[in-house]
Amino acid sequence: MVTLQGKLQSFLNNRWLVFVAAMWMQSCAGIGYLFGSISPVIKSSLGYNQRQLASLGVAKDLGDSVGFLAGTLCEILPLWAALLIGALQNLIGYGWVWLIVTGRVPVLPLWVMCILIFVGNNGETYFNTAALVSCVQNFPKSRGPVVGILKGFAGLSGAILTQIYTMIHTPDHAALIFMVAVGPTMVIIALMFIIRPVGGHRQVRPSDSSSFVFVYSVCLLLAAYLMGVMLLEDLVGLSETVTALCTVVLLFLLLVPIVIPLLLTCYFDDSCPTQESLLPVPQKEETGKSGESTEQHEVILSEVEDEKPEEVDLLPALERQKRIAQLQARLFQAAAVGAVRVKRRRGPRRGEDFTLMQALIKADFWLLFFSLLLGSGSGLTVIDNLGQMSQSLGYSDTHIFVSMISIWNFLGRVGGGYISEIIVREHAYPRPVALAVAQVLMAVGHFFFAMGWPGTIYIATLLIGLGYGSHWSIVPAAASELFGLKSFGALYNFLTVANPAGSLVFSGLIASGIYDYEAGKQAHMHHNTRSSFWRMLFGAQLHDEEPLKCEGAVCFFLSSLIMSGFCLVAVILSVILVYRTKIVYAHLYQKSLR
Repeated sequence: MVTLQGKLQSFLNNRWLVFVAAMWMQSCAGIGYLFGSISPVIKSSLGYNQRQLASLGVAKDLGDSVGFLAGTLCEILPLWAALLIGALQNLIGYGWVWLIVTGRVPVLPLWVMCILIFVGNNGETYFNTAALVSCVQNFPKSRGPVVGILKGFAGLSGAILTQIYTMIHTPDHAALIFMVAVGPTMVIIALMFIIRPVGGHRQVRPSDSSSFVFVYSVCLLLAAYLMGVMLLEDLVGLSETVTALCTVVLLFLLLVPIVIPLLLTCYFDDSCPTQESLLPVPQKEETGKSGESTEQHEVILSEVEDEKPEEVDLLPALERQKRIAQLQARLFQAAAVGAVRVKRRRGPRRGEDFTLMQALIKADFWLLFFSLLLGSGSGLTVIDNLGQMSQSLGYSDTHIFVSMISIWNFLGRVGGGYISEIIVREHAYPRPVALAVAQVLMAVGHFFFAMGWPGTIYIATLLIGLGYGSHWSIVPAAASELFGLKSFGALYNFLTVANPAGSLVFSGLIASGIYDYEAGKQAHMHHNTRSSFWRMLFGAQLHDEEPLKCEGAVCFFLSSLIMSGFCLVAVILSVILVYRTKIVYAHLYQKSLR
Protein backbone atom coordinates (compact mmCIF):
# COMPACT_ATOMS: atom_id res chain seq x y z
CA MET A 1 0.00 0.00 0.00
CA VAL A 2 2.86 2.33 0.88
CA THR A 3 4.60 1.46 -2.39
CA LEU A 4 1.41 2.12 -4.38
CA GLN A 5 0.91 5.45 -2.66
CA GLY A 6 4.53 6.39 -3.34
CA LYS A 7 4.18 5.45 -7.01
CA LEU A 8 1.02 7.53 -7.29
CA GLN A 9 2.75 10.51 -5.70
CA SER A 10 5.72 10.07 -8.04
CA PHE A 11 3.36 9.87 -11.03
CA LEU A 12 1.52 13.07 -10.08
CA ASN A 13 4.83 14.91 -9.59
CA ASN A 14 6.37 13.60 -12.80
CA ARG A 15 7.41 16.43 -15.11
CA TRP A 16 6.46 14.30 -18.14
CA LEU A 17 2.89 14.12 -16.83
CA VAL A 18 2.87 17.93 -16.74
CA PHE A 19 4.21 18.03 -20.30
CA VAL A 20 1.61 15.55 -21.61
CA ALA A 21 -1.19 17.42 -19.83
CA ALA A 22 0.07 20.66 -21.36
CA MET A 23 -0.04 19.01 -24.81
CA TRP A 24 -3.67 18.03 -24.21
CA MET A 25 -4.50 21.54 -23.04
CA GLN A 26 -2.85 23.10 -26.10
CA SER A 27 -4.80 20.71 -28.33
CA CYS A 28 -7.96 22.65 -27.53
CA ALA A 29 -6.42 26.05 -26.78
CA GLY A 30 -6.17 27.43 -30.33
CA ILE A 31 -9.69 28.83 -30.26
CA GLY A 32 -8.87 31.67 -32.64
CA TYR A 33 -8.16 29.25 -35.49
CA LEU A 34 -11.88 28.36 -35.52
CA PHE A 35 -13.09 31.92 -36.06
CA GLY A 36 -13.29 31.35 -39.81
CA SER A 37 -15.73 28.49 -39.13
CA ILE A 38 -17.99 30.30 -36.65
CA SER A 39 -18.00 33.72 -38.36
CA PRO A 40 -20.51 32.69 -41.10
CA VAL A 41 -22.97 31.63 -38.38
CA ILE A 42 -22.59 34.96 -36.58
CA LYS A 43 -22.91 36.86 -39.86
CA SER A 44 -26.09 35.13 -40.98
CA SER A 45 -27.75 35.08 -37.54
CA LEU A 46 -27.14 38.74 -36.70
CA GLY A 47 -27.31 40.14 -40.25
CA TYR A 48 -23.80 41.58 -40.23
CA ASN A 49 -22.05 42.83 -43.35
CA GLN A 50 -18.44 42.03 -44.19
CA ARG A 51 -17.09 45.19 -42.57
CA GLN A 52 -18.87 44.43 -39.27
CA LEU A 53 -17.59 40.86 -39.38
CA ALA A 54 -14.07 42.19 -39.98
CA SER A 55 -14.40 44.21 -36.77
CA LEU A 56 -15.07 40.99 -34.86
CA GLY A 57 -12.00 39.50 -36.54
CA VAL A 58 -9.85 42.39 -35.30
CA ALA A 59 -11.22 41.87 -31.78
CA LYS A 60 -10.33 38.18 -32.08
CA ASP A 61 -6.76 38.95 -33.13
CA LEU A 62 -6.32 41.42 -30.29
CA GLY A 63 -7.67 38.94 -27.76
CA ASP A 64 -5.31 36.28 -29.06
CA SER A 65 -2.24 38.51 -28.82
CA VAL A 66 -2.70 40.94 -25.92
CA GLY A 67 -1.50 38.76 -23.06
CA PHE A 68 0.09 41.27 -20.69
CA LEU A 69 -2.46 40.52 -17.98
CA ALA A 70 -2.01 36.77 -18.43
CA GLY A 71 1.77 37.08 -18.17
CA THR A 72 1.52 39.21 -15.03
CA LEU A 73 -1.02 36.97 -13.31
CA CYS A 74 1.05 33.86 -14.07
CA GLU A 75 3.87 35.47 -12.07
CA ILE A 76 1.86 36.50 -9.00
CA LEU A 77 -0.83 33.78 -8.85
CA PRO A 78 -0.61 29.98 -8.80
CA LEU A 79 -0.85 28.67 -12.35
CA TRP A 80 -4.11 26.85 -11.60
CA ALA A 81 -5.70 30.19 -10.64
CA ALA A 82 -4.51 31.83 -13.88
CA LEU A 83 -5.84 28.87 -15.87
CA LEU A 84 -9.19 29.12 -14.10
CA ILE A 85 -9.43 32.82 -15.03
CA GLY A 86 -8.68 31.97 -18.65
CA ALA A 87 -11.28 29.18 -18.67
CA LEU A 88 -13.93 31.51 -17.23
CA GLN A 89 -13.10 34.16 -19.84
CA ASN A 90 -13.50 31.58 -22.59
CA LEU A 91 -16.81 30.33 -21.17
CA ILE A 92 -18.30 33.79 -20.59
CA GLY A 93 -17.11 35.33 -23.87
CA TYR A 94 -18.07 32.61 -26.34
CA GLY A 95 -20.95 31.35 -24.17
CA TRP A 96 -22.65 34.73 -24.35
CA VAL A 97 -22.04 34.88 -28.12
CA TRP A 98 -23.77 31.49 -28.42
CA LEU A 99 -26.74 32.71 -26.38
CA ILE A 100 -27.07 35.76 -28.66
CA VAL A 101 -26.73 33.80 -31.91
CA THR A 102 -29.37 31.26 -30.81
CA GLY A 103 -31.78 33.99 -29.73
CA ARG A 104 -31.80 33.08 -26.04
CA VAL A 105 -30.78 36.62 -25.00
CA PRO A 106 -31.29 39.99 -26.73
CA VAL A 107 -28.92 41.06 -29.49
CA LEU A 108 -26.22 43.43 -28.28
CA PRO A 109 -24.52 46.28 -30.17
CA LEU A 110 -21.50 45.51 -32.34
CA TRP A 111 -19.00 47.03 -29.90
CA VAL A 112 -20.28 44.76 -27.13
CA MET A 113 -19.95 41.75 -29.43
CA CYS A 114 -16.35 42.78 -30.10
CA ILE A 115 -15.70 42.87 -26.35
CA LEU A 116 -17.23 39.39 -25.92
CA ILE A 117 -15.08 37.96 -28.73
CA PHE A 118 -12.01 39.67 -27.24
CA VAL A 119 -12.70 38.32 -23.75
CA GLY A 120 -13.41 34.79 -25.01
CA ASN A 121 -10.33 34.59 -27.22
CA ASN A 122 -8.11 36.25 -24.62
CA GLY A 123 -8.50 33.15 -22.47
CA GLU A 124 -6.14 31.45 -24.92
CA THR A 125 -3.27 33.66 -23.70
CA TYR A 126 -3.63 32.19 -20.20
CA PHE A 127 -3.48 28.64 -21.56
CA ASN A 128 -0.40 29.32 -23.68
CA THR A 129 1.44 31.20 -20.94
CA ALA A 130 0.78 28.63 -18.22
CA ALA A 131 1.78 25.71 -20.47
CA LEU A 132 5.02 27.34 -21.61
CA VAL A 133 6.05 28.72 -18.21
CA SER A 134 5.55 25.41 -16.38
CA CYS A 135 7.15 23.18 -19.03
CA VAL A 136 10.13 25.43 -19.77
CA GLN A 137 10.91 25.44 -16.05
CA ASN A 138 10.53 21.66 -15.87
CA PHE A 139 12.72 21.13 -18.97
CA PRO A 140 15.24 24.01 -18.84
CA LYS A 141 17.76 22.25 -21.09
CA SER A 142 15.20 21.07 -23.65
CA ARG A 143 13.46 24.37 -24.29
CA GLY A 144 13.43 24.07 -28.07
CA PRO A 145 11.63 20.73 -28.28
CA VAL A 146 9.24 21.62 -25.44
CA VAL A 147 8.22 24.99 -26.89
CA GLY A 148 8.00 23.59 -30.43
CA ILE A 149 5.76 20.68 -29.46
CA LEU A 150 3.44 22.80 -27.30
CA LYS A 151 3.09 25.57 -29.89
CA GLY A 152 2.62 22.92 -32.56
CA PHE A 153 -0.36 21.41 -30.76
CA ALA A 154 -1.81 24.91 -30.30
CA GLY A 155 -1.59 25.44 -34.06
CA LEU A 156 -3.17 22.06 -34.72
CA SER A 157 -6.04 22.57 -32.27
CA GLY A 158 -8.30 24.13 -34.90
CA ALA A 159 -8.10 20.98 -37.04
CA ILE A 160 -8.62 18.76 -33.99
CA LEU A 161 -11.72 20.64 -32.77
CA THR A 162 -13.10 20.77 -36.32
CA GLN A 163 -12.74 16.99 -36.64
CA ILE A 164 -14.58 16.46 -33.33
CA TYR A 165 -17.35 18.80 -34.47
CA THR A 166 -17.59 16.93 -37.80
CA MET A 167 -18.21 13.72 -35.85
CA ILE A 168 -21.12 15.32 -33.99
CA HIS A 169 -22.71 16.14 -37.37
CA THR A 170 -25.46 18.38 -36.05
CA PRO A 171 -27.58 20.51 -38.41
CA ASP A 172 -27.35 23.36 -35.86
CA HIS A 173 -24.26 25.31 -37.00
CA ALA A 174 -24.34 27.40 -33.81
CA ALA A 175 -23.40 24.22 -31.93
CA LEU A 176 -19.78 24.85 -32.93
CA ILE A 177 -19.83 28.09 -30.89
CA PHE A 178 -21.24 26.13 -27.93
CA MET A 179 -18.47 23.56 -28.30
CA VAL A 180 -15.83 26.31 -28.40
CA ALA A 181 -17.26 27.82 -25.22
CA VAL A 182 -17.71 24.63 -23.18
CA GLY A 183 -15.20 22.09 -24.54
CA PRO A 184 -11.89 23.89 -23.81
CA THR A 185 -13.27 25.13 -20.48
CA MET A 186 -13.96 21.56 -19.30
CA VAL A 187 -10.51 20.36 -20.40
CA ILE A 188 -8.71 23.26 -18.70
CA ILE A 189 -10.56 22.80 -15.41
CA ALA A 190 -9.79 19.08 -15.45
CA LEU A 191 -6.04 19.68 -15.99
CA MET A 192 -5.39 22.97 -14.18
CA PHE A 193 -3.93 21.38 -11.02
CA ILE A 194 -1.50 19.25 -13.07
CA ILE A 195 -0.02 22.12 -15.11
CA ARG A 196 2.67 23.45 -12.76
CA PRO A 197 6.43 23.47 -12.17
CA VAL A 198 7.33 20.34 -10.18
CA GLY A 199 10.20 20.47 -7.70
CA GLY A 200 12.97 17.91 -7.91
CA HIS A 201 12.32 16.96 -11.53
CA ARG A 202 14.49 19.47 -13.35
CA GLN A 203 17.22 17.02 -14.33
CA VAL A 204 18.42 15.44 -17.54
CA ARG A 205 17.81 11.70 -17.50
CA PRO A 206 19.00 9.02 -19.91
CA SER A 207 15.35 8.36 -20.77
CA ASP A 208 14.73 11.95 -21.98
CA SER A 209 16.13 11.36 -25.44
CA SER A 210 13.98 8.30 -26.15
CA SER A 211 10.92 10.04 -24.63
CA PHE A 212 11.27 13.03 -26.93
CA VAL A 213 11.78 10.71 -29.93
CA PHE A 214 8.52 8.99 -29.01
CA VAL A 215 6.66 12.30 -28.72
CA TYR A 216 8.07 13.48 -32.05
CA SER A 217 6.94 10.21 -33.65
CA VAL A 218 3.42 10.76 -32.33
CA CYS A 219 3.48 14.34 -33.66
CA LEU A 220 4.50 13.24 -37.16
CA LEU A 221 1.93 10.45 -37.16
CA LEU A 222 -0.77 12.84 -35.97
CA ALA A 223 0.08 15.41 -38.67
CA ALA A 224 0.10 12.78 -41.43
CA TYR A 225 -3.16 11.29 -40.17
CA LEU A 226 -4.95 14.65 -40.02
CA MET A 227 -3.66 15.57 -43.45
CA GLY A 228 -5.02 12.31 -44.88
CA VAL A 229 -8.40 12.64 -43.15
CA MET A 230 -8.88 16.26 -44.26
CA LEU A 231 -7.98 15.46 -47.87
CA LEU A 232 -10.41 12.52 -47.89
CA GLU A 233 -13.19 14.68 -46.46
CA ASP A 234 -12.56 17.44 -49.00
CA LEU A 235 -12.06 15.30 -52.10
CA VAL A 236 -14.10 12.14 -51.53
CA GLY A 237 -16.51 12.68 -48.67
CA LEU A 238 -16.84 10.25 -45.78
CA SER A 239 -19.89 8.67 -44.22
CA GLU A 240 -20.89 9.43 -40.61
CA THR A 241 -19.61 6.07 -39.41
CA VAL A 242 -16.20 6.49 -41.04
CA THR A 243 -15.95 10.06 -39.74
CA ALA A 244 -16.71 8.90 -36.19
CA LEU A 245 -14.11 6.14 -36.50
CA CYS A 246 -11.51 8.64 -37.75
CA THR A 247 -12.24 10.91 -34.77
CA VAL A 248 -11.85 8.02 -32.31
CA VAL A 249 -8.46 7.19 -33.83
CA LEU A 250 -7.52 10.87 -33.53
CA LEU A 251 -8.39 10.93 -29.82
CA PHE A 252 -6.42 7.72 -29.30
CA LEU A 253 -3.32 9.31 -30.87
CA LEU A 254 -3.71 12.27 -28.54
CA LEU A 255 -3.85 9.97 -25.50
CA VAL A 256 -0.86 7.81 -26.48
CA PRO A 257 1.87 10.05 -24.91
CA ILE A 258 0.53 9.28 -21.40
CA VAL A 259 2.53 6.04 -21.57
CA ILE A 260 5.74 8.04 -21.00
CA PRO A 261 5.05 9.14 -17.39
CA LEU A 262 3.44 5.76 -16.68
CA LEU A 263 6.55 3.85 -17.79
CA LEU A 264 8.92 6.26 -16.04
CA THR A 265 6.99 5.90 -12.79
CA CYS A 266 6.61 2.12 -12.88
CA TYR A 267 9.91 0.96 -14.36
CA PHE A 268 12.50 3.70 -13.85
CA ASP A 269 14.05 5.05 -10.67
CA ASP A 270 13.59 8.82 -10.41
CA SER A 271 16.23 9.21 -7.71
CA CYS A 272 19.29 8.21 -9.74
CA PRO A 273 22.38 9.66 -8.02
CA THR A 274 23.98 10.54 -11.34
CA GLN A 275 21.26 13.03 -12.23
CA GLU A 276 22.53 16.54 -12.77
CA SER A 277 20.52 19.47 -11.49
CA LEU A 278 20.15 22.12 -14.16
CA LEU A 279 18.43 24.76 -12.09
CA PRO A 280 20.33 24.78 -8.79
CA VAL A 281 18.44 26.23 -5.87
CA PRO A 282 20.55 28.68 -3.88
CA GLN A 283 21.33 27.41 -0.40
CA LYS A 284 20.16 29.48 2.52
CA GLU A 285 23.04 30.93 4.50
CA GLU A 286 22.91 30.68 8.24
CA THR A 287 24.56 34.01 8.97
CA GLY A 288 24.57 37.45 7.42
CA LYS A 289 28.29 37.10 6.87
CA SER A 290 27.76 34.06 4.68
CA GLY A 291 25.15 35.96 2.71
CA GLU A 292 27.60 38.79 2.07
CA SER A 293 30.21 36.25 1.00
CA THR A 294 27.78 34.74 -1.51
CA GLU A 295 26.94 38.18 -2.89
CA GLN A 296 30.61 39.03 -3.20
CA HIS A 297 31.17 35.71 -5.01
CA GLU A 298 28.51 36.65 -7.56
CA VAL A 299 30.08 40.07 -8.04
CA ILE A 300 33.49 38.49 -8.55
CA LEU A 301 32.03 36.22 -11.24
CA SER A 302 30.62 39.33 -12.91
CA GLU A 303 34.02 40.99 -12.68
CA VAL A 304 35.60 38.01 -14.41
CA GLU A 305 33.45 38.67 -17.48
CA ASP A 306 34.68 42.27 -17.60
CA GLU A 307 38.37 41.50 -17.04
CA LYS A 308 38.93 38.43 -19.21
CA PRO A 309 40.52 39.03 -22.65
CA GLU A 310 38.30 38.49 -25.68
CA GLU A 311 40.56 35.76 -27.07
CA VAL A 312 39.68 33.55 -24.08
CA ASP A 313 36.27 32.86 -25.62
CA LEU A 314 37.95 31.43 -28.72
CA LEU A 315 39.96 28.83 -26.79
CA PRO A 316 38.90 25.19 -26.48
CA ALA A 317 36.43 24.58 -23.68
CA LEU A 318 38.91 22.94 -21.26
CA GLU A 319 41.62 25.58 -21.75
CA ARG A 320 39.06 28.37 -21.53
CA GLN A 321 37.72 27.08 -18.23
CA LYS A 322 41.28 26.85 -16.85
CA ARG A 323 42.10 30.45 -17.82
CA ILE A 324 38.86 31.76 -16.30
CA ALA A 325 39.53 29.87 -13.05
CA GLN A 326 43.01 31.43 -12.82
CA LEU A 327 41.62 34.92 -13.42
CA GLN A 328 38.88 34.34 -10.85
CA ALA A 329 41.41 33.21 -8.24
CA ARG A 330 43.55 36.33 -8.80
CA LEU A 331 40.51 38.59 -8.47
CA PHE A 332 39.48 36.90 -5.22
CA GLN A 333 42.95 37.36 -3.81
CA ALA A 334 43.19 40.98 -4.93
CA ALA A 335 39.73 41.78 -3.52
CA ALA A 336 40.67 40.17 -0.19
CA VAL A 337 43.71 42.43 0.32
CA GLY A 338 41.91 45.50 -0.98
CA ALA A 339 44.06 45.87 -4.10
CA VAL A 340 41.01 45.74 -6.35
CA ARG A 341 37.71 47.43 -5.78
CA VAL A 342 35.02 45.19 -7.14
CA LYS A 343 32.30 46.97 -9.13
CA ARG A 344 28.66 46.40 -8.39
CA ARG A 345 26.43 45.38 -11.23
CA ARG A 346 23.59 47.68 -12.16
CA GLY A 347 21.45 45.00 -13.77
CA PRO A 348 21.35 41.41 -14.99
CA ARG A 349 23.49 40.13 -17.82
CA ARG A 350 22.18 38.23 -20.81
CA GLY A 351 21.41 34.69 -19.76
CA GLU A 352 20.24 35.82 -16.32
CA ASP A 353 16.74 36.70 -15.13
CA PHE A 354 15.35 39.97 -16.53
CA THR A 355 12.13 41.72 -15.76
CA LEU A 356 10.14 43.00 -18.73
CA MET A 357 11.24 46.60 -18.08
CA GLN A 358 14.90 45.55 -17.92
CA ALA A 359 14.57 43.60 -21.18
CA LEU A 360 12.91 46.54 -22.97
CA ILE A 361 16.12 48.61 -22.76
CA LYS A 362 18.25 45.87 -24.33
CA ALA A 363 19.07 45.97 -28.04
CA ASP A 364 18.96 42.16 -28.27
CA PHE A 365 15.33 42.12 -27.17
CA TRP A 366 14.30 44.58 -29.88
CA LEU A 367 16.32 42.73 -32.52
CA LEU A 368 14.36 39.60 -31.60
CA PHE A 369 11.06 41.52 -31.58
CA PHE A 370 11.45 43.17 -34.99
CA SER A 371 12.82 39.99 -36.54
CA LEU A 372 9.68 38.23 -35.31
CA LEU A 373 7.46 41.09 -36.53
CA LEU A 374 8.81 40.96 -40.08
CA GLY A 375 8.93 37.17 -40.31
CA SER A 376 5.75 36.06 -38.58
CA GLY A 377 3.78 39.13 -39.71
CA SER A 378 4.38 38.31 -43.37
CA GLY A 379 3.57 34.63 -42.74
CA LEU A 380 0.30 35.48 -40.98
CA THR A 381 -0.61 37.71 -43.94
CA VAL A 382 -0.36 34.71 -46.27
CA ILE A 383 -2.38 32.53 -43.88
CA ASP A 384 -5.15 35.14 -43.63
CA ASN A 385 -5.27 35.79 -47.39
CA LEU A 386 -4.54 32.29 -48.69
CA GLY A 387 -8.10 31.84 -49.94
CA GLN A 388 -7.95 34.95 -52.11
CA MET A 389 -4.38 34.20 -53.20
CA SER A 390 -5.30 30.72 -54.43
CA GLN A 391 -8.47 31.99 -56.13
CA SER A 392 -6.55 34.72 -57.94
CA LEU A 393 -4.24 32.02 -59.33
CA GLY A 394 -7.21 30.06 -60.66
CA TYR A 395 -7.74 27.45 -57.94
CA SER A 396 -11.40 26.99 -56.99
CA ASP A 397 -10.98 24.66 -54.00
CA THR A 398 -9.16 26.79 -51.47
CA HIS A 399 -9.83 24.52 -48.47
CA ILE A 400 -7.03 22.17 -49.52
CA PHE A 401 -4.39 24.91 -49.26
CA VAL A 402 -5.78 26.13 -45.92
CA SER A 403 -5.59 22.59 -44.56
CA MET A 404 -2.10 22.08 -45.97
CA ILE A 405 -0.64 25.25 -44.50
CA SER A 406 -2.02 24.37 -41.06
CA ILE A 407 -0.17 21.04 -41.21
CA TRP A 408 3.06 22.69 -42.43
CA ASN A 409 2.65 25.26 -39.65
CA PHE A 410 2.45 22.43 -37.12
CA LEU A 411 5.48 20.64 -38.54
CA GLY A 412 7.41 23.92 -38.64
CA ARG A 413 6.79 24.49 -34.94
CA VAL A 414 7.81 20.96 -34.00
CA GLY A 415 10.76 20.81 -36.40
CA GLY A 416 12.00 24.31 -35.57
CA GLY A 417 12.26 23.43 -31.90
CA TYR A 418 14.02 20.16 -32.65
CA ILE A 419 16.60 21.57 -35.10
CA SER A 420 17.35 24.66 -33.01
CA GLU A 421 17.92 22.43 -29.98
CA ILE A 422 20.52 20.44 -31.89
CA ILE A 423 22.26 23.70 -32.81
CA VAL A 424 22.54 24.91 -29.21
CA ARG A 425 23.12 21.56 -27.50
CA GLU A 426 25.64 20.00 -29.88
CA HIS A 427 27.38 23.13 -31.18
CA ALA A 428 26.74 25.78 -28.46
CA TYR A 429 25.75 28.14 -31.28
CA PRO A 430 23.04 30.82 -30.93
CA ARG A 431 19.50 29.57 -31.49
CA PRO A 432 18.52 32.60 -33.65
CA VAL A 433 20.60 31.15 -36.51
CA ALA A 434 17.72 28.69 -37.01
CA LEU A 435 15.38 31.70 -37.12
CA ALA A 436 17.47 33.19 -39.93
CA VAL A 437 17.20 29.95 -41.92
CA ALA A 438 13.41 29.90 -41.45
CA GLN A 439 13.19 33.47 -42.71
CA VAL A 440 15.23 32.59 -45.81
CA LEU A 441 12.69 29.83 -46.55
CA MET A 442 9.87 32.36 -46.15
CA ALA A 443 11.57 34.83 -48.48
CA VAL A 444 11.76 32.12 -51.16
CA GLY A 445 8.11 31.16 -50.51
CA HIS A 446 6.93 34.77 -50.94
CA PHE A 447 8.93 34.97 -54.18
CA PHE A 448 7.15 31.87 -55.52
CA PHE A 449 3.78 33.44 -54.62
CA ALA A 450 4.81 36.61 -56.48
CA MET A 451 5.78 34.72 -59.64
CA GLY A 452 2.57 32.67 -59.72
CA TRP A 453 4.07 29.94 -61.89
CA PRO A 454 1.90 26.81 -62.38
CA GLY A 455 2.07 24.52 -59.36
CA THR A 456 4.41 26.75 -57.34
CA ILE A 457 1.62 27.54 -54.88
CA TYR A 458 2.18 24.11 -53.34
CA ILE A 459 5.89 24.83 -52.79
CA ALA A 460 5.16 28.36 -51.54
CA THR A 461 2.56 27.06 -49.07
CA LEU A 462 5.05 24.50 -47.78
CA LEU A 463 7.85 27.04 -47.29
CA ILE A 464 5.66 29.72 -45.70
CA GLY A 465 3.99 27.23 -43.35
CA LEU A 466 7.28 25.70 -42.19
CA GLY A 467 8.98 29.08 -41.79
CA TYR A 468 6.08 30.74 -39.96
CA GLY A 469 5.66 27.82 -37.58
CA SER A 470 9.37 27.75 -36.78
CA HIS A 471 9.19 31.31 -35.44
CA TRP A 472 6.90 30.21 -32.62
CA SER A 473 9.20 27.50 -31.34
CA ILE A 474 12.52 29.33 -31.78
CA VAL A 475 11.68 32.82 -30.47
CA PRO A 476 10.15 31.85 -27.08
CA ALA A 477 13.03 29.44 -26.40
CA ALA A 478 15.62 32.08 -27.34
CA ALA A 479 13.89 34.68 -25.15
CA SER A 480 13.98 32.33 -22.16
CA GLU A 481 17.71 31.70 -22.71
CA LEU A 482 18.72 35.33 -23.16
CA PHE A 483 16.43 36.93 -20.58
CA GLY A 484 15.75 34.16 -18.07
CA LEU A 485 12.73 32.30 -16.77
CA LYS A 486 11.66 34.55 -13.89
CA SER A 487 9.51 36.88 -16.04
CA PHE A 488 9.18 34.58 -19.02
CA GLY A 489 5.39 34.90 -19.11
CA ALA A 490 5.51 38.69 -19.45
CA LEU A 491 8.36 38.55 -21.98
CA TYR A 492 6.57 35.96 -24.11
CA ASN A 493 3.29 37.86 -24.18
CA PHE A 494 5.05 41.08 -25.15
CA LEU A 495 6.77 39.31 -28.05
CA THR A 496 3.44 37.91 -29.30
CA VAL A 497 2.30 41.48 -30.01
CA ALA A 498 4.69 41.39 -32.99
CA ASN A 499 2.36 38.95 -34.77
CA PRO A 500 -0.75 41.15 -35.14
CA ALA A 501 1.43 44.27 -35.54
CA GLY A 502 3.19 42.70 -38.53
CA SER A 503 -0.10 41.43 -39.95
CA LEU A 504 -1.62 44.92 -39.61
CA VAL A 505 1.19 46.41 -41.68
CA PHE A 506 1.49 43.68 -44.32
CA SER A 507 -2.15 42.60 -44.63
CA GLY A 508 -4.13 45.64 -43.51
CA LEU A 509 -2.06 48.21 -45.39
CA ILE A 510 0.15 46.66 -48.08
CA ALA A 511 -1.53 43.48 -49.39
CA SER A 512 -5.15 44.69 -49.16
CA GLY A 513 -4.33 48.10 -50.65
CA ILE A 514 -2.48 46.64 -53.63
CA TYR A 515 -5.18 43.98 -54.14
CA ASP A 516 -7.98 46.59 -54.21
CA TYR A 517 -5.94 48.75 -56.61
CA GLU A 518 -5.38 45.89 -59.06
CA ALA A 519 -8.98 44.73 -58.70
CA GLY A 520 -10.16 48.27 -59.39
CA LYS A 521 -8.03 48.46 -62.53
CA GLN A 522 -9.43 45.16 -63.80
CA ALA A 523 -13.01 46.20 -62.97
CA HIS A 524 -12.51 49.53 -64.75
CA MET A 525 -11.17 47.84 -67.89
CA HIS A 526 -13.98 45.27 -67.78
CA HIS A 527 -16.55 48.01 -67.24
CA ASN A 528 -15.24 50.07 -70.16
CA THR A 529 -15.31 47.05 -72.47
CA ARG A 530 -18.90 46.17 -71.57
CA SER A 531 -20.00 49.82 -71.67
CA SER A 532 -18.62 50.22 -75.21
CA PHE A 533 -20.44 47.08 -76.30
CA TRP A 534 -23.82 48.15 -74.87
CA ARG A 535 -23.36 51.73 -76.07
CA MET A 536 -22.69 50.43 -79.56
CA LEU A 537 -25.86 48.31 -79.49
CA PHE A 538 -28.33 50.36 -77.45
CA GLY A 539 -26.58 53.60 -76.58
CA ALA A 540 -26.83 52.67 -72.90
CA GLN A 541 -24.41 51.91 -70.13
CA LEU A 542 -24.41 48.90 -67.83
CA HIS A 543 -23.80 49.68 -64.16
CA ASP A 544 -21.85 46.95 -62.37
CA GLU A 545 -22.44 46.56 -58.69
CA GLU A 546 -20.43 43.39 -58.24
CA PRO A 547 -17.75 43.36 -55.51
CA LEU A 548 -14.19 43.97 -56.60
CA LYS A 549 -12.36 40.79 -57.52
CA CYS A 550 -8.83 40.46 -58.83
CA GLU A 551 -7.59 37.63 -61.04
CA GLY A 552 -4.07 36.61 -62.00
CA ALA A 553 -0.63 36.63 -60.40
CA VAL A 554 -0.57 40.43 -60.53
CA CYS A 555 -3.00 40.61 -57.57
CA PHE A 556 -0.35 39.69 -55.01
CA PHE A 557 2.80 40.14 -57.13
CA LEU A 558 4.03 43.40 -55.62
CA SER A 559 2.92 42.66 -52.06
CA SER A 560 4.61 39.24 -52.13
CA LEU A 561 7.85 40.78 -53.39
CA ILE A 562 7.68 43.39 -50.62
CA MET A 563 7.16 40.69 -47.99
CA SER A 564 10.02 38.68 -49.48
CA GLY A 565 12.27 41.72 -49.14
CA PHE A 566 11.24 42.31 -45.54
CA CYS A 567 11.96 38.66 -44.75
CA LEU A 568 15.50 39.25 -45.98
CA VAL A 569 15.68 42.27 -43.64
CA ALA A 570 14.55 39.94 -40.85
CA VAL A 571 17.39 37.57 -41.80
CA ILE A 572 19.87 40.42 -41.35
CA LEU A 573 18.43 41.25 -37.91
CA SER A 574 18.65 37.60 -36.88
CA VAL A 575 22.27 37.36 -38.07
CA ILE A 576 23.14 40.46 -36.04
CA LEU A 577 21.53 38.85 -33.01
CA VAL A 578 23.54 35.67 -33.62
CA TYR A 579 26.77 37.67 -33.69
CA ARG A 580 25.89 39.53 -30.49
CA THR A 581 24.91 36.41 -28.52
CA LYS A 582 27.69 33.97 -29.47
CA ILE A 583 29.42 34.38 -26.11
CA VAL A 584 26.14 34.02 -24.18
CA TYR A 585 25.32 30.68 -25.79
CA ALA A 586 28.90 29.50 -25.36
CA HIS A 587 28.53 30.14 -21.62
CA LEU A 588 25.12 28.50 -21.40
CA TYR A 589 25.89 25.32 -23.29
CA GLN A 590 29.65 24.73 -23.04
CA LYS A 591 29.07 22.40 -20.05
CA SER A 592 26.78 20.13 -22.04
CA LEU A 593 29.35 20.07 -24.85
CA ARG A 594 32.05 18.87 -22.46
